[in-house]
Amino acid sequence: MDLGPHAAFIWISYAVVAVTVTGLVMWLAADGWKQRAELDTLERQGVKRRSST
Repeated sequence: MDLGPHAAFIWISYAVVAVTVTGLVMWLAADGWKQRAELDTLERQGVKRRSST
């Protein structure tokens, strides 16, 4: 596959997108763990959820 004279720009763009998407996924996973831990802490303190689930 010949990308022409702009090959470096194309590869760098793909790398930036890959790093950005990976970072966002990691951030969402970490935030989910943090939210779950905060919910567990609140439930141990006796705070109840409004829904029955």
